[in-house]
Amino acid sequence: MDKRDALLELAADYVVEHGLIGLTLRPLAAALGTSDRMLLYHFDSRDDLVIAVIVRTVDRATAAVEVLPDAPSVRSGVNRLWEAFRSEPLRGCLHVYCQAAATGLIGQEPYRSAARDANARWAQSLRDYLVRCGASPRRVARVVRLVDSSLYGFHLDLITDRAEELARGVDDLARAAEALA
Repeated sequence: MDKRDALLELAADYVVEHGLIGLTLRPLAAALGTSDRMLLYHFDSRDDLVIAVIVRTVDRATAAVEVLPDAPSVRSGVNRLWEAFRSEPLRGCLHVYCQAAATGLIGQEPYRSAARDANARWAQSLRDYLVRCGASPRRVARVVRLVDSSLYGFHLDLITDRAEELARGVDDLARAAEALA
C-alpha cells in the first residue's frame, strides 16, 4: 500500500468515527500523524480528499454487502441487510454518505460525478445480493430502489428508541420487496 492509500484508509477511519460535517484538514492531519500540507500533496485539495473518503467508505459498504450470506428468500435477505445496516462497517459508512448528502455535497460538483459512480456500485452490490436471495433479475432494479431508499430512511430513524417498531417496518418492507421480486 502506498502512502496515499495508507492516508486514505486512516482518513476514512477518522471520518467514520468523527463524522464528515465540520471536517477540516489540520485536525484531520494531526489525528493521522501528518500535516495538512502532506494531505494536500497526496490529495490536491480538501474536496479531492473528501471525495476519496466518500468513495472509500462506499467501497467498504459494497464489500460488506458482497460477503453477506445468501438468504433463503428476498424477505429474509432484506431483514438480514437491515441487520447489516445496524452494525459496522455498514453503519459507519452509511453515516458518512448521509452526512455528505445532508450537507449538499452529493448534489454538486466535484462530488456529483463521484457520487453517481459510487451509487452505481452500491446499487449493483444490492442487486447481486437480492438476486442471490431469490429476486428475479428482471425485477431486481425496482426492488433495489424500494429497499435502498427505505432502508436509508430507517437508518436515519435509528436515533429513536423505537427498535421494535423499526424492525416491524423493515419486515413490512421486506414482505413488499418479496412480493415485488
